[in-house]
Amino acid sequence: MAEAMDRRGRGASVEVAARDHLRRAGLRDIASNANYRFGELDLVMLDDSGRGEATLVFIEVRYRRDPRFGGGAASIDASKRRKLVHAAQAFLATNRQYASSPCRFDVIEADGAPDAPRLNWLRDAFRADD
Repeated sequence: MAEAMDRRGRGASVEVAARDHLRRAGLRDIASNANYRFGELDLVMLDDSGRGEATLVFIEVRYRRDPRFGGGAASIDASKRRKLVHAAQAFLATNRQYASSPCRFDVIEADGAPDAPRLNWLRDAFRADD
């Protein structure tokens, strides 16, 4: 039980660092830890840094204490991608104001100390139809 709590604490610290990093890059908060029957969306943010309409970004944060065991993105298999896509669809169904917004799926890979992790932002890491 203590290990699970410790893991949640590390995950929460890494998500805060990821959110702060993305805010500094100009993204705006929409939601965090949005839970649906299909799964959880770690972060949902709006990227209006490009030309035209703002893009709704669903962000999966993956933390590895030791990067030698593969990056976080490698752990997002087809099953996990399907869960994220279904959760994103549920988010859009309950937040109709974003239903016509362009969307993308990003991944933040993190490793090192949870309170000061090294972050690698993978924009458009996968597509809904992958």
